[in-house]
Amino acid sequence: MADQCCGFLVLDKPAGLTSHGCVARIRRAYGLRRVGHGGTLDPAVTGVLPIALGPATRLLPYLVGDKAYEGTVQLGVRTGSDDLEGEVLERRPVPPLEPADLEAALALFRGAILQVPPQISAVHLNGERAYVRARRGEQLSLAARPVTITQLELRHWDQATGLLSLAVRCSAGTYIRSLARDLGEALHCGGSLATLRRTEALGFRLEQAVALEALASPPLPPLLDPLVALGHLPRRRLQPSEWAGWRCGRALEAEALHPAEQAVAVLEPDGNLAGLALATTDGRLQPRLVFDAAG
Repeated sequence: MADQCCGFLVLDKPAGLTSHGCVARIRRAYGLRRVGHGGTLDPAVTGVLPIALGPATRLLPYLVGDKAYEGTVQLGVRTGSDDLEGEVLERRPVPPLEPADLEAALALFRGAILQVPPQISAVHLNGERAYVRARRGEQLSLAARPVTITQLELRHWDQATGLLSLAVRCSAGTYIRSLARDLGEALHCGGSLATLRRTEALGFRLEQAVALEALASPPLPPLLDPLVALGHLPRRRLQPSEWAGWRCGRALEAEALHPAEQAVAVLEPDGNLAGLALATTDGRLQPRLVFDAAG
């Protein structure tokens, strides 16, 4: 791509900073306006926050949506925000629980489930974010939404404190705060999220992440090649004779059979990312994103 400042930075977001605040820091550090994040993290949550810079922001809708977390749930406490940051609404004694009891409760939430978002959430309700209305004191009735939890593993249980540690892998749109709340209800004592750290998002992992302090002084962390984020997509490399037509938006002949609407990463003749195409029913690839478009 002609724009050399194009790629991804995986930030290990610290507690106490919003996702938008992280984007603002990166804009200043790299001197770019086109910066976007993939997957908002609450201020108290730490871990993987993928940041797209330059033309890579256009790739965010095509990345893998699944996310992974490690967190702790405080049983015996119910709050207005479903985490310990919120106002305590109720405290209940935690019954004696064996690992088998916890496993039985966790089994209720594995697989495809319906989940009601927290009152304090970014869900739109009649044109407003739910958290705006909730903070005005409104009691909201939010509709349950389908989500999928592919991994829900008990890592540790401490009866004395009522704290249990979990590893979670889930689809986009899953609220771990809601999971903590619902797990507490299933155990008849209430529950709230105590701590949370995201370990994977949009195909990026914690070991690829850099600390916010790395932006404080040069040299700045190098950006990850956009192709790193598109490893889940099939690829089609352009022939030199196809390059000019691609830049003008001309459809390509597919070299393999793809389902209709399948996104395909299109590479320049030298192997760099040229953009994305969508497969059509007649065996062609229709340009969807062209990074070095002509004209």
